[in-house]
Amino acid sequence: MATTRSFQAMLNQYLPNELLREELVKRDWILQNVERDDSWKGGDLVVPFRGARASSVAFGSLTASTDIAQDTYVRGVISGGYPEVWGSMLFNHKDLIEHDKISEQNFLKLLPDTVEDFMDYMKQCVSLSWLNGPAFAKLTVNGTAGGVIVVDRPERFEIGQKCFLYDATDGLSSAAYVGSIIVDTATITLYTDRGFGTPLDVSAYTVAHGAKVYFDGSQSNGLTSLKLSCLSAANGGTTSLYGQTKTAYPYLQSINVNGATSTSATILEDIFNAYVTIKNRGKGDPRKVVMSYLRLGYVMTLLEQQKGAYHQDQKGTKVNAFGWTEITIFGPKGQLDVVGIQEMDDDYILFLDLRAMKIFTNGFFRKRINPDGREYYEIRNTTGYQYIIDLCMFGDIVLLRPSYCGILYGLT
Repeated sequence: MATTRSFQAMLNQYLPNELLREELVKRDWILQNVERDDSWKGGDLVVPFRGARASSVAFGSLTASTDIAQDTYVRGVISGGYPEVWGSMLFNHKDLIEHDKISEQNFLKLLPDTVEDFMDYMKQCVSLSWLNGPAFAKLTVNGTAGGVIVVDRPERFEIGQKCFLYDATDGLSSAAYVGSIIVDTATITLYTDRGFGTPLDVSAYTVAHGAKVYFDGSQSNGLTSLKLSCLSAANGGTTSLYGQTKTAYPYLQSINVNGATSTSATILEDIFNAYVTIKNRGKGDPRKVVMSYLRLGYVMTLLEQQKGAYHQDQKGTKVNAFGWTEITIFGPKGQLDVVGIQEMDDDYILFLDLRAMKIFTNGFFRKRINPDGREYYEIRNTTGYQYIIDLCMFGDIVLLRPSYCGILYGLT
């Protein structure tokens, strides 16, 4: 019996080409554009806000002293400390010695791009959660007994990934391992074990009951979502923010605009109409309009087809290396910066005033270091030694000024 190694097919041979790896598409617009505070050391995070302002204005006479409305200040609190996100990598001892890199000094230099790539992937998972909520895909076809599901976003899955299926209607929950991804047909095959020995029976998960796929632990220990924070409880969002009920204070209410009747032919006008509503009813200046690439494609098609009220500022268009496209559009109702990003779901569009939110963390993304200063953990098996690297992120995004923002929801 030999000890375990992972790279045997590529060792001790003449390799004329470097190891081919998939180029990661950056999906971290939130991380790159939202202000960050890395000093949250745990404990409660206090979010004070003014729930009501002084409003006693009388015409023709003074307001009676007993009838004056005062400023009302509210102490919002995010209690229980910050959420945690962990990512782990595993290396085999035999791979290290065959690469002549077993010394502790050189251990973390082994395939440095691999560690960085995983860090990027972890950031993408966090960014997806901060935007869309705990689920990262939904079923578009009913599941089968052979473990096959068809989803809306197959690009968010990875071979070997552990995920969870949830069906809130029937209270179903299943842990699963991704064994096969057919991107063209958006087909995923799920198994009961990491060795892909037995397909998972997912025939009980249906589109009608809104079956969705979640990251490991995100359904019960997920991060704050901008989508759910902006949506009212009546429209599927959270009922409260930092311990305060949204309906108790206009300050906590982002402006919701129903987009159920919007089509690819009307989306541009719908966006500007929604902006006017959000601007009039809200408190901020939400000119950053964030949407999926599907919606951005509709917008850009309309800009090409028509030469009327809406036109694009060519100098203001930015195609970013981090995987998003931003264009500036002038219309009869104002100027908007429209941003298309990879990690956005298709059923909503956010109207953001970036002053309204902040990321609070304890050091942001980093490697876990033990008290001895080592950045890895060693385990001993009969099949050989292995080394585990753990990465972590302690923190969350906080919508500090919800009424500065808005959402066009219910897009089909």
